[in-house]
Amino acid sequence: MGYIEELRALIGHHPIIMVGATVLITDNKGRLLLMRRCDNGCWGVPGGSMEPGENLEQTARRETHEETGLEIGEMSLFGVFSGAELFYEYPNGDQVYNVSIVYFTHDFSGEIKLDPLEHTELHFFEIKNLPSPLSPPLKPIIQAYRQQYVDNKPIIPISDRLT
Repeated sequence: MGYIEELRALIGHHPIIMVGATVLITDNKGRLLLMRRCDNGCWGVPGGSMEPGENLEQTARRETHEETGLEIGEMSLFGVFSGAELFYEYPNGDQVYNVSIVYFTHDFSGEIKLDPLEHTELHFFEIKNLPSPLSPPLKPIIQAYRQQYVDNKPIIPISDRLT
């Protein structure tokens, strides 16, 4: 049982602040990897909640490997997303205010392996032609990604954007 499951056993469905990491993975054609979730039928990206003792980069790598079978090489920090627009109520009634640390990479290896307990499909999609519905907490992240992509700006690591 993971940290969030242990916490839920104590507090039930009450809202919690959940810190997690997400990875925007693109292939050599610039297409974005999306996964259709089993619990709500929405499309999302690899990621999940941080476990005690992990740093966020470890969380991003672990969740990506668990959900896709892929190993991540170099990745850049794309952004940090939080606030009311990242509130989500899971189909089972659990409520969360997500704090999502989002990484970007096109450096990955391995064979994509679907985790049938979490996802029904995994595909790369053109950013201008993403499937519906997108998972609600992913929408502001995709909007920010599209703004950079549509404006033909390269993805710039956040550390470079701050200097």
